[in-house]
Amino acid sequence: MSPPIAPAGWSRWLVPPAALSVHLSIGQAYAWSVFKPPLESALGLSGTQSALPFQLAIVMLGLSAAFGGTLVERNGPRWAMTVALVCFSSGFLISALGAATEQYWLIVLGYGFVGGIGLGIGYISPVSTLIKWFPDRPGMATGIAIMGFGGGALIASPWSARMLESFGTDHSGIALAFLVHGLSYAVFMTLGVLLVRVPRPAERTAGGAGVPAAAAGEGISAAAAVRTPQFWCLWVVLCMNVTAGIGILEKAAPMITDFFADTSTPVSVTAAAGFVALLSAANMAGRIGWSTTSDLIGRKNIYRVYLGVGAAMYAVIALLGDASKPVFVLCALVILSFYGGGFATIPAYLKDLFGTYQVGAIHGRLLTAWSTAGVLGPLIVNWIADRQEEAGKHGADLYSLSLFIMIGLLAVGFVANELVRPVAPRHRVTAPKEAADVPARQQPESA
Repeated sequence: MSPPIAPAGWSRWLVPPAALSVHLSIGQAYAWSVFKPPLESALGLSGTQSALPFQLAIVMLGLSAAFGGTLVERNGPRWAMTVALVCFSSGFLISALGAATEQYWLIVLGYGFVGGIGLGIGYISPVSTLIKWFPDRPGMATGIAIMGFGGGALIASPWSARMLESFGTDHSGIALAFLVHGLSYAVFMTLGVLLVRVPRPAERTAGGAGVPAAAAGEGISAAAAVRTPQFWCLWVVLCMNVTAGIGILEKAAPMITDFFADTSTPVSVTAAAGFVALLSAANMAGRIGWSTTSDLIGRKNIYRVYLGVGAAMYAVIALLGDASKPVFVLCALVILSFYGGGFATIPAYLKDLFGTYQVGAIHGRLLTAWSTAGVLGPLIVNWIADRQEEAGKHGADLYSLSLFIMIGLLAVGFVANELVRPVAPRHRVTAPKEAADVPARQQPESA
């Protein structure tokens, strides 16, 4: 499937909505918890078992992004978005069959394995194209798209809950909800497939704004990038930042409840749920806000903020968090905004260091840091809290040690960011002509 060329006069501002249609869809992954209680009740599952599809999906996200990144670069955004559409929607359809027949392994296979491949390919599908359309503002461009992944749950969570209320929470109701998800997301993601375009090589774009399109010229290949210390420094940076953020996100409701359980103003279940919604909003806002700021102050400086100020916010929670709800909530919101901002800024950081040639493939390989952090963050917080509870501690004391560990991890990430230097010129290559000019062999498509 050849990447479609933008016709003369095509507005580059039509490309972010194409990317958003994919990212808002696959962002449903963050709303998996809505299905956990019904699945546990309908199929007799434990909490660990009901989490398995989500955990496998995140693992497959990192693996498919890493191993499929080169294919995404080679075949273009329309091919990648189509693969994401087929895998993600098929994952729901397979899960619907599994729920209807009460075969849980089909739900794990569908949502976790097949759908997880769609997550990974879909996540990286627009990155390289957006950077080429917006060489002047790569942080903003990728932030708009990746914001959708963070905000997808804000749409999917109430939508899924309403469906389960209407269809029922038995196995047939869950199956019908999965079926509607699969078909609806297929339609929505198709909009992105049809709308996406790549810029004409060596031409000026942006509707006369005078911004040159960054064609696939000089840069560093994905194979060469992973052999540089800069790649591994950024791997550590992303892993530490994500570990710190997901540590709060995964256990947000019980954490705020425990922190204020022994105070005169305990937190209700409803208020804890509202806190989780606020964190999701901060996660989404940080993806566009902080990534856009990185275009102004630079990628290295914005990660100094993420990691340095993030460590300070964790210190405030550890030392003063149970003394004031506003302080606790404000610090947590800042940390989650950095969590989202870190995801959205990393593609632009990679572009600055390695160029636009194969930046999508490099980004895919870097996302293995997310897979690692997705296991590491919750493990640290949950395992330590369980051990502290067994030792007779309660309230904020359940989390003190894990909070200080997060500070240490952010400090490691801060040092890794300081070690990032420009990549040696010997690693740079000129993209093969056929890679740079694939679209030039086609006739521009009409709008």
